[in-house]
Amino acid sequence: MNIRIVFRVLGMVLICEALFMLPSLAVSIYYKGDDIAAFALSILITAAVGILLTYIRADKDDMYARDSFAIVALGWILLSFFGSLPFVISGAIPAFIDAFFEASSGFTTTGASILKEIEGLPRGILFWRSFTHWVGGMGVIVLTLAILPSIGAGGLQMMKAESPGPAPGKIVPKVAETAKILYGIYIMITAMEILLLKTAGLPFFDSAVHTFGTVGTGGFSNMNTSVGEYNNVYVEIIITVFTFICGANFSIYYQMLKGDIKAAFKDEEFRFYFRTVTIAIVLITINLYGSVFNSIWESLRHSSFQVVTIISTTGFSSTNFDEWGMFSKIILFMLMFVGGCAGSTGGGIKNIRFLLLLKVMKRELLQIIHPKAVYSVRLGGRAVDERTISEVLGFFFMYMIVFIAAVLIISLDNLDWTTTITSVAATIGNIGPGFGSVGAAGNYSGLSNLSKIVLSMCMIIGRLEIYPILLLGIPSFWKKTNI
Repeated sequence: MNIRIVFRVLGMVLICEALFMLPSLAVSIYYKGDDIAAFALSILITAAVGILLTYIRADKDDMYARDSFAIVALGWILLSFFGSLPFVISGAIPAFIDAFFEASSGFTTTGASILKEIEGLPRGILFWRSFTHWVGGMGVIVLTLAILPSIGAGGLQMMKAESPGPAPGKIVPKVAETAKILYGIYIMITAMEILLLKTAGLPFFDSAVHTFGTVGTGGFSNMNTSVGEYNNVYVEIIITVFTFICGANFSIYYQMLKGDIKAAFKDEEFRFYFRTVTIAIVLITINLYGSVFNSIWESLRHSSFQVVTIISTTGFSSTNFDEWGMFSKIILFMLMFVGGCAGSTGGGIKNIRFLLLLKVMKRELLQIIHPKAVYSVRLGGRAVDERTISEVLGFFFMYMIVFIAAVLIISLDNLDWTTTITSVAATIGNIGPGFGSVGAAGNYSGLSNLSKIVLSMCMIIGRLEIYPILLLGIPSFWKKTNI
């Protein structure tokens, strides 16, 4: 491992994080908040550490796969660590573990919170809290590649280590150009939603905050009761549409901009994603009608909003879905594991993996019926190689192992079954709200410090799709070899 270049790139990432804090400082100054000094000091500390790390010179500039995984894993932990400084220094969240939990939740676009009272916080803090969603949504390393293309040949490896899905890659030959294209689309979607929410009646600040939470599929709101506070159908429709859009693979939008208008429905994963959302909405609407809501329209309105925000791992709420019937809640719980598409800003296991697992299951059943026949798993008209299938099976197994281990640790708090299990599902899947004490009307403040640390790591593990963080715990990963 080239540890010197790892530290050097981490320094660049921290310098970028200091730059990310500048808009929040500007908001604090504009609203004359008492958090101005907190942001100024946080920027100075973060930038100073980043600059010091960039002075470390490597003997050689070669970057290997393990270096990229180390940069991504350590980078996200450092981002959450330094991202918690404004919360602690301003006094908005005095306890560091709580602040780290909130920052981790922001950057990983989870949206889980320990805050009981949100609306009374300074505007700068509220902006930073939601802006971390926007920064983390497409990927901090991807953004760093767009800003600092000088990182060089290891860029693609870092992009693969950070980007969600089993097969991320370049849209165009140069990695930096790919990063710029992705963020160009990301910024365009962001601008469109802010404009539409403003038109729908939200103040500009609220429009920006909820847009950051939408396009980053994060879910932080500046209102205690989330989107339900506005009781505005148009706002809910806009957020539903944009969360659905951001739960799909962003490379599809690049293809559409290049003239392939039908690119979305040519993509097998997108079709699976669309069908899953449609079926879930129909089933929950039927279940809610007459039991929770008296009109089919109200049932459709809230089921559509919650299904899309849960499967996209956004986690906004238009109503307290914890009060819905068990059938509807079980569907939402299952969607927490499915998540968005590969190459989206969403979390979860991803639609493409479930699609491949279903195809593998079908192949195994057919193999039993016809033992001598040869069946291949095909996706998008192409045969999927056995290595990819093995990786998907391995990922699914590791995901469930981490889930079970985290549930065991959280169970030490002696909370109810619903809270214990869904708190882990909602954090490792980057959803945010679960059920029970951590539901739409609750938060994570009642958990122990140990549980908060574990769930913070679950958020980062889930956002980075298991491998980078788990690799840090393998001794051979740190050995000096040229691979």
